[in-house]
Amino acid sequence: MSLIERGSARSDVDYDVIIVGAGLSGIGAAYRLQESHPHRSYAILEGREAIGGTWDLFRYPGVRSDSDMYTLGYPFRPWTNRKSIADGETIREYVRDTAVENGIDRHIQFQTKVRRAEWSSVDERWTLSVTRTDGDETRTEELTAAFVFMCSGYYNYEHPYEPVFDGIDDFAGQVVHPQFWPEDLDYEGKKVVVIGSGATAVTVVPAMTDRAEHVTMLQRTPTYFTVLPEEDPLAKPLRSLLPEKLAYKIIRGKNVALTSAFYQLCRRRPEVAKKLLKGQVTHFLKDAEQTEKHFNPPYQPWDQRLCVVPDADFFRAVRSGKASVVTDHIERFVPEGIKLRSGKIIEADIVVTATGLSLQMVGGVDISVDGTPVDASESWLYRGVLLSGVPNLAICIGYVNASWTLRSDLTARYVARLLTYMDKNGYSVAAPTSPNGQDEQPLLPLDSGYIARSAALMPKLGTDDPWLMPQNYLRDAASMRSADLTRSMTFGRRARKPVAAGERERSAV
Repeated sequence: MSLIERGSARSDVDYDVIIVGAGLSGIGAAYRLQESHPHRSYAILEGREAIGGTWDLFRYPGVRSDSDMYTLGYPFRPWTNRKSIADGETIREYVRDTAVENGIDRHIQFQTKVRRAEWSSVDERWTLSVTRTDGDETRTEELTAAFVFMCSGYYNYEHPYEPVFDGIDDFAGQVVHPQFWPEDLDYEGKKVVVIGSGATAVTVVPAMTDRAEHVTMLQRTPTYFTVLPEEDPLAKPLRSLLPEKLAYKIIRGKNVALTSAFYQLCRRRPEVAKKLLKGQVTHFLKDAEQTEKHFNPPYQPWDQRLCVVPDADFFRAVRSGKASVVTDHIERFVPEGIKLRSGKIIEADIVVTATGLSLQMVGGVDISVDGTPVDASESWLYRGVLLSGVPNLAICIGYVNASWTLRSDLTARYVARLLTYMDKNGYSVAAPTSPNGQDEQPLLPLDSGYIARSAALMPKLGTDDPWLMPQNYLRDAASMRSADLTRSMTFGRRARKPVAAGERERSAV
């Protein structure tokens, strides 16, 4: 028996599971749900008009992955494109094709934005208030589900981070934000200034040098960059010798191991890592003085996320003279461009504000349990998946130091295991208890500006299992697949008083 009793009334607005989001995470979650629970009814609610999530939203020049696709791709569907660091359109096609090949696309309801989710212990169901858009018409509807899986990530797609710049209204040129890139933006022969030094800026700068007169990356603080080959050197020979799935598995494992090893080096031997990273920059720039001036961050490697530069395209653009880097603070905008604190004015026709993203939890949905609002920042995160005290709701959060999909797939498989356990034992409700005596840890262990600005919105992690979320795929892969599903959990049966796991069976609580 599933979470919905098979004898109960059914309708096209009532589901066993509702997945929110049709991006990488949502499509992966649906695959794992179908794989383990083929008879469960489910729907995917997607606020946009297409599959792809982030990869459908971002359309700025050169948009690409900042993780290799052998680990950002799904473990159940080999990445076969020659590019390891892939462009946004190719990633979007990969996600869409995965959905179509597995019949997942038939479960997606597009232009359906979830506004509220209300849990009723009496009904043992979630009621989701959604807005549907059809042309110029928007209407509000309600859907119900026994279980909700939030796969909407933690980016605010509607409102990016936009700092206030003095004098911006005086600027005679055009200001654009990468999150809302104009399709008809003409930068042919124009002077472009890109504000920021993160993954977006490092992508936009070399991509715009094809037609712009000059592109300047204006940064307040330098960032650590690492150069990776656009094509994995091991992929072609392995594919010629081995079956596709086996070759993919080997390349994926190799990249997981290398990424994990370098992250550990950065955290344990930061001075060694710093020397390696700066040496790599100097190698491609051929200018040690410029490395010290513009590529020497005041923090340790992986205090903030490293930026990937495929085939050194950013450094080649700088060496060619088509792009340059300026490290300074903005004093104000002026009609002809940007005036810096040093007094220098950078002339610009177009300014790209690659200043970062805004974060939000659970897709900005208002959540309540039996009429009481749930504040995610006051909740504890159980195994990186469930919110303390919130029944039948999972959230998907990826790694910050490795590919998002590595963690999201583990999360989807954990949710499938939990549903199987509930079916086997006749449970219809599952919720983590709150921990006792735990010290708090931040959810995202980076000092990046976009994380620091949103730290107060994030749920809390603890210091002991199951309230940990280690940024370590190898450790997680071993533990998540065999974790005790009953530890610190409370379960309930339909029309019965909830029972703590262990009252009727042996438990590790």
